[in-house]
Amino acid sequence: MNVFIGGAWPYANGSLHLGHIASLLPGDVLARYYRLKGDSVLYVSGSDCHGTPIALRASKENISPRAITDRYHLEFKESFEKLGFTYDYYSRTDQAFHSSVVQELFLELLEKGYIYKKEIEHIYCEDCQQFLPDRYVTGICPVCGEMARGDQCDACSSLIDPLELKERKCKLCGNEPILKETEHFYLALSSFEEELRNMFQGKSNWRDNALKFTERYLKEGLKDRAITRDLSWGISVPIEGYENKKIYVWIEAVLGYYTASKEWGIKNKKDWEKFWGDKVKAYYVHGKDNIPFHTLILPALLLGLGNLHLPDSIISSEYLTIEGRKLSTSNNWAIWVPYMLERYHPDSIRYYLLIKGPEKRDCNFSWEEFINSHNGELLGAYGNFINRTLVFAEKYFAARVPEAEIDPEIEKGLKELYQQIGSKIEKAELKSGLETIFSFIRSLNKYYDEQKPWITVKEDLISCQKTIYTCLQAIANLANLLEPFLPFSTAQIREFFNLEKGSWSYIELEAGSPINKTKILYERIDKNRIKEERERLLKEHKIS
Repeated sequence: MNVFIGGAWPYANGSLHLGHIASLLPGDVLARYYRLKGDSVLYVSGSDCHGTPIALRASKENISPRAITDRYHLEFKESFEKLGFTYDYYSRTDQAFHSSVVQELFLELLEKGYIYKKEIEHIYCEDCQQFLPDRYVTGICPVCGEMARGDQCDACSSLIDPLELKERKCKLCGNEPILKETEHFYLALSSFEEELRNMFQGKSNWRDNALKFTERYLKEGLKDRAITRDLSWGISVPIEGYENKKIYVWIEAVLGYYTASKEWGIKNKKDWEKFWGDKVKAYYVHGKDNIPFHTLILPALLLGLGNLHLPDSIISSEYLTIEGRKLSTSNNWAIWVPYMLERYHPDSIRYYLLIKGPEKRDCNFSWEEFINSHNGELLGAYGNFINRTLVFAEKYFAARVPEAEIDPEIEKGLKELYQQIGSKIEKAELKSGLETIFSFIRSLNKYYDEQKPWITVKEDLISCQKTIYTCLQAIANLANLLEPFLPFSTAQIREFFNLEKGSWSYIELEAGSPINKTKILYERIDKNRIKEERERLLKEHKIS
């Protein structure tokens, strides 16, 4: 089977925070799982590098916008690699290939009549002497009455036209802007309404939030949306006389899934088109603020271009709060990924964001829970079971797998886990899948305690051999089952047994095979860190 996985494109205007990783991590779990199954996988993403915020930051720092995006693109790549993300291709929107393909697609949609020109009144700030990008218009949301910016309301997730906002203000200077005539290109989104309704029917593989939001948009009726803006930094409209207008970032960024696939194929001499044809399963992984762009805008563009595969599964996470407060980068109330990677094991970060993360509801990151989950589950349950078994085998069986037969109940349980966990991963029920594996790990610890190998090694050697043989077989299979979730520890386990990269099927160690010198998977984190981290957060993040 061909599996396409598109991870949302983080904005290259600042460091990644844990909220980004919480929403993107499911993509890597899916990619690793399907590769273990032997399926053909293409997993792409990239840095979103255009738009006014980047241009303004560059101006403030007196450097080029490209210097800003270079800085964060490289930081993003390094962070993703340290967290174990296995993108087949990680691109960026400010490179020539992406720009040229987006311009080609723009012209194709224009020729087909799905893009058209329109004279409009747009919001203009006389004090700043410029048309305002949507994000730089603030006001009251016409849907829910909360404060919102001019492209989307974070409170109710509605897509907004800045002209719909009440009590508009310029975010740059705080003054009330005026309306001024200009000309822009529009996407005829309304013309795809029937096809999008048909696509929406029976979508059991979409997260519940994606289903509810998309259903609401379709009930309200789709409106055509401007897809160009008067910006200084972006992809120019490829039409004579309109070069100063830029293709709006929410259009060109979602087309990045297509351009990155194509570039990956050309660079690696691979068949990229098979991931956009009929025989493919396509996942899109992002936060809930990106739902309409993936369930309406992207499908409309793909329908307009024709013969391109539409999303099958929308994996849209909820929000992550930090110590009970809404995450806010503007107020510096966030936990930054580079900092986490300097101080904590990447598996600890992955585990916490999968087991405690915002899969189906908003969730809170707590330093106490994070450190307790590491010490209690990763170290106390998983690491302890592996360490006690391997140390025992090293001491009493000359660091070799003893001759014995596996306990039939544990063998049955392991084999059933492959089917159970595989089914959960394919439905992106990752929290449940990880909980199921750790429940089994706790049962293995109980089995070890009940069998008392430290006693039977002296009184009943055959029973002892069976216990340790069973536990070693379980550990080898945990290296497969946990590979999508905790890749760093599973790589270590494979080194202990000289195992090749696993597959999604039951494996059996040979009796007599050697066990390499073992080392503990996880170190205990001092609980004093909880207080230290909370104090640091309060001190350095300037709560408003």
